[in-house]
Amino acid sequence: MSETSSNGRGKIALVTGGGTGVGRAISRALGSAGYAVVVSGRRVDVLERAAAELAEETGAEFLAVSADVGDPASVCALFDVISDKYGRLDLLVNNAGINVPSVPMEELSFEHWNAILGANLTGAFLCTQQAFRLMKSQSPRGGRIINNGSVSATTPRPNTAPYTATKHAITGLTKSTALDGREFDIACGQIDIGNASTDMTRAISTNILQANGSYAAEPTIDASHVADAVVYMAHLPLSANVLTMTVMATKMPLVGRG
Repeated sequence: MSETSSNGRGKIALVTGGGTGVGRAISRALGSAGYAVVVSGRRVDVLERAAAELAEETGAEFLAVSADVGDPASVCALFDVISDKYGRLDLLVNNAGINVPSVPMEELSFEHWNAILGANLTGAFLCTQQAFRLMKSQSPRGGRIINNGSVSATTPRPNTAPYTATKHAITGLTKSTALDGREFDIACGQIDIGNASTDMTRAISTNILQANGSYAAEPTIDASHVADAVVYMAHLPLSANVLTMTVMATKMPLVGRG
């Protein structure tokens, strides 16, 4: 393995949900910054196509590994691949997540509730757990974990109880990870994203339910701005940490009454 450095050269990153949307933008930015990037997700074809395209765009090394982050055995297998191929992990970006269509709380199925908790919260925990095991044992020791919290970690949209609950919980996981990682040179921070433009958030830019019951189009930002922020967080020495950062569309109706 090559020597690690502050600018990412020789470092290994894992981005969950890395084949599409914000995850793909983060993967591209990390590759451009010198990381070898493992992109993970559930759809093999999407991952392999993304890895090939990103490698061509950036000249960096991308490895596609299919995994279901909500399944412990699948997460263990993912980290076995990373350990066997690279022998270490310098950066974990817990980005994978899902949502369901906006419906009143009493109409939400238990299956949907469980699916969102599994992908958004349990998945982040399982990946963090495996990252701790590897980062504690590798040499040089330590690494960084960045969690995708979303602005829903502080402020919900109407009819999004399960998604909002998981994102509030991610804040607790971030703080616990930052605390428990201190002794082992493992830093953990959270990026809360507001209205990054992806397929998952396309409705936001056209017509979405507001807190007062009306519908309105909201401003969005390019996902590359989020990716740039992640690279900044990742490039800090392990003696420094961004615990929380919010990157949002300036004019989105997050701050204020409504």
